[in-house]
Amino acid sequence: MLVQATTTLNGREITYTLKRCQRKSIGLQIDHHGLRISAPLQTALPHIDTVLREKAGWITKKLDQWQAKKNLALTWTHDAAYPLLGEPWHIALKPSGEIDMTRQFTCSEAKQSLAQLNPRQIEQFVMAWYGQQAVACFKERIAIYAPALNVPPPPFRLSRAKTRWGSCNSRGLVTLNWRLIQLPLHLIDYVVAHELAHLIEMNHSKTFWRLVETIYPDYQVARKMLKNYG
Repeated sequence: MLVQATTTLNGREITYTLKRCQRKSIGLQIDHHGLRISAPLQTALPHIDTVLREKAGWITKKLDQWQAKKNLALTWTHDAAYPLLGEPWHIALKPSGEIDMTRQFTCSEAKQSLAQLNPRQIEQFVMAWYGQQAVACFKERIAIYAPALNVPPPPFRLSRAKTRWGSCNSRGLVTLNWRLIQLPLHLIDYVVAHELAHLIEMNHSKTFWRLVETIYPDYQVARKMLKNYG
């Protein structure tokens, strides 16, 4: 039997799903569905709350990580939100009838017209838009941070890697994941600073991190935040 319940952890109200089953201890699972708890049949709710409070830090951290990942998930529908630099954007129609992107919600008449678009059309338009935005933004950020390291702006290309935000090879080619354009600008800056530092130090030694710190002092904070996005 599944029931919905709530508790307060670190000042936040957390909703979770509770399943009573034949097990000897309480189990916690956090994924895209949220927090799910499996508990022995006779376990009292106050005891479950005690366990949750003991794990509050871990629970809230994992929930934040999953929420960050969900915020980047894309669905190819006319009324979906598409994050750009941490802010939601939406498909809109220009007066000419062409598709555009905007931070404002469109009127009902425009939405009816947009509803006629199929998922493939939306995907092609949005991905082209993301690509244009990424190239322009990354080029600008590289031009800002490269002089700070006394290196010429390197060539770069976009990547669709599933496990890397960026990389730099021995030939000086920087690769930046296109999904970075979905994130807040300060996280893009951290990745750019990180990869440019590899032009000088092709490792992750203490010398490398000191180099990153000279052009991005808050790198440790940004690094932790970036992990929330997977």
